[in-house]
Amino acid sequence: MDDIRIVPSEERHAEGLRSAYEDICKERVYFSVLQAPPLEAVVRHMQTLRQTGGVQYVAVAASDRVVGWCDVTRNARGIESHAGSLGMGLLREYRGQGVGRRLAEAALRDAVALGFERVELGVYASNEAAVALYKRLGFVTEGVKRRARKLDGEFTDKLMMAVLFN
Repeated sequence: MDDIRIVPSEERHAEGLRSAYEDICKERVYFSVLQAPPLEAVVRHMQTLRQTGGVQYVAVAASDRVVGWCDVTRNARGIESHAGSLGMGLLREYRGQGVGRRLAEAALRDAVALGFERVELGVYASNEAAVALYKRLGFVTEGVKRRARKLDGEFTDKLMMAVLFN
């Protein structure tokens, strides 16, 4: 989608980011939480990313609506600070169009530039589109958390994936 801009997040995006997060939470499929955090927590997360050398990009539609994001949060422990965790989300109507790939590529490019040597993530095995995207980006499965989520009596495994740089 040519009308979607991939830009570094700014605090002015916080409300839109939270709204997108909430919409994805309502799907009850992709996240380990069922509702978005309060706006103040989203703003704190954005500030923490900047202060700790993390990365966050948002996908913005022509209407200035935040339709997705991807971030890499640096691990806090000194001996693990070479690594970070990737998190992302994309509104349903923008999936399958390359927007998620563009978001992840931007975030990973900046993560490498900031000295990240490892980026890891957890993704539910049932999210086949995301698993395929991560594999195309070079992530490999390092393990499986069996029955990691139980929702409405149904279990879902979680894949633990990572990509190494350098």
